[in-house]
Amino acid sequence: MTTLPPLLSGLSLLRLERDGPVLHVRLNRPAKRNSISDELLSQLHTVWVNLPADVRAAVISGEGEHFCAGLDLSEVSERNVTEGMQHSRAWHACFDAIQYGPVPVVAVLHGAVVGGGLELASSAHLRVAEDSSFYGLPEGTRGIFVGGGGSVRISRLIGVARMTDMMLTGRVFDADEGQAFAISNYRVADGAGVDKAIALAHRIAANAPLSNYAITQALPRIAEMAPAEGLFLESLMSSIAQGDEAAKERVRAFLEKRSSKVSKEG
Repeated sequence: MTTLPPLLSGLSLLRLERDGPVLHVRLNRPAKRNSISDELLSQLHTVWVNLPADVRAAVISGEGEHFCAGLDLSEVSERNVTEGMQHSRAWHACFDAIQYGPVPVVAVLHGAVVGGGLELASSAHLRVAEDSSFYGLPEGTRGIFVGGGGSVRISRLIGVARMTDMMLTGRVFDADEGQAFAISNYRVADGAGVDKAIALAHRIAANAPLSNYAITQALPRIAEMAPAEGLFLESLMSSIAQGDEAAKERVRAFLEKRSSKVSKEG
């Protein structure tokens, strides 16, 4: 295991481990179903704005029986409007740092992936779901509204109609439904999620860093553009990626039969 810088080694609500180019970040409030307190949010944000330069991919998982049961409601009941706005924007800043940070992120989902937990999961680039995973957005039944970016990210994953159903009625989706509705990219047995995510992260970390960065940064932005502007940005990113020396070496390796062709086995 690679050592961590002092700034990241003393975060009490997270467990961090390095495995070469992959950083594994575990939410560590199992007694609270890893619900997100202000301090946990701050520590998570600290990790992503201080990632070691040699990290190439990251994994997020939750300790105990659940990934994350969402917002710690004990901290929000007495907030006024201004404080509530600032709190929501802090969530936006943290999850933007994950989605638009320097490395691809794989989330491991198991047990409760609820409310803010689903918002956190949706900020990752890939999601591995175990059989025990279930998904809910109980904000509507609790008299509140999503505040961690879910109205943007979750609605784009599953569609506005399904998100509306979840919020209005408290409907919960199981792991099969989550896979069918594109919440998760991969389904595995209970207990197998971390190994699968770590393997994916190592595979991702082996890509050219500039290519990974272009994929995670450009694709979501192109999806929001008009076609003409999106195609222009695609051409720009394609030319930048092709000009990178690491990309040129990978193309040469393919042409010289030093790398494998695409197959059904991946």
